[in-house]
Amino acid sequence: MKRSLTDYPLAGKRVLVRVDFNVPLEGGLVADDTRIRAALPTITYLLDQGCAVVLASHLGRPKGQVVGDLRMAPVAARLAELLGRPVKTAADCVGPAVAAAASGLLPGEVLLLENLRFHAAETANDPAFAAQLAALADVYVNDAFGSAHRAHASTEGVTHYLPAVAGFLMIRELEMLGALLGEPARPFVVVLGGAKVSDKIGVIEKMLGSADAILVGGAMCFTFFKAAGLEVGTSRLEADKLDVAAGIAAQARAGACVFELPADIVVAPAPEAGAPASTVPADAMPADQMGLDIGPATSAAFAARLADAGTVFWNGPMGLFEIDEFAAGTKAVAAAIVASGAVSVVGGGDTVSAVRRFGLGDRITHISTGGGASMELIEGKALPGVEALLDRE
Repeated sequence: MKRSLTDYPLAGKRVLVRVDFNVPLEGGLVADDTRIRAALPTITYLLDQGCAVVLASHLGRPKGQVVGDLRMAPVAARLAELLGRPVKTAADCVGPAVAAAASGLLPGEVLLLENLRFHAAETANDPAFAAQLAALADVYVNDAFGSAHRAHASTEGVTHYLPAVAGFLMIRELEMLGALLGEPARPFVVVLGGAKVSDKIGVIEKMLGSADAILVGGAMCFTFFKAAGLEVGTSRLEADKLDVAAGIAAQARAGACVFELPADIVVAPAPEAGAPASTVPADAMPADQMGLDIGPATSAAFAARLADAGTVFWNGPMGLFEIDEFAAGTKAVAAAIVASGAVSVVGGGDTVSAVRRFGLGDRITHISTGGGASMELIEGKALPGVEALLDRE
């Protein structure tokens, strides 16, 4: 296990904290502050320890260019509201002015650096850039699990210059996701949806050997149907992954893990609100229709499978839940998960949005802040931003 900020002497030190403040902005304001709130326990703990706190994050994908709409000022404003204290901002994340601002911080003060990805050196993990970031503090804390699968200057490079420990959110993510790979309470049911099989190949292959059941919905099911020779109409499809899907299906048939695809599908001519929707058997889809949700029989079958689950991992909605006509399947699965009383772990931005839309977020055991990072960890891959942290003695 990695050392956390409670395992290291931090009192009175200047601390560089990598946070994940990659939040949606609308009209110059933070539209969803979930990720900011997730970092509050770590920030508050450091402030209570009399630390001067330097926060670093990326926002969007500016690709090494300064983009006015991706500045951190709105994030700083929302963070200040949540903390109930001022949050200073910097015009850049490195350079003499930033170094002076950081060195001048008093205990209990907070400085939020400008968008890290305004510099191409961040994603390139440039050592000189990492050294400049490290020079801003005495200790480094990584609390950005969502970026831990990237070997960037602010996640991996900086650890070569400062003692590096994990924040509370990072530790929570590692513990909850790690439990899925260890001894999860059984039955262990994995629910996978979303658009692409390609995004989840590694997770499916890993879970076929450890889960008791894998339930597949979302657009990714159509690649499996097509691989089995079924008509999928105009549904979203990964034509270049048919062989992969066929291989996974064969592997599932040969193993003990239940691999369940939808029995019925909600179809419509187009993915639009108000489109005339109907339910058809999965093996009788019309050629001119698009599959946009799992049907009621599938929802019931999935709910029955989830009812006695001991542990559930869910990544990917069952359909186009943003449109009411195609939201029933995702809502039914979410309701079944919380009703089961199982230890539930939900990951992926769309899945989290769905859970919150249906008002069930507070009944999920753990909502992961890392989409790609959580998937890679469950696949068994090493995360550079985690590996670089100090091990607990």
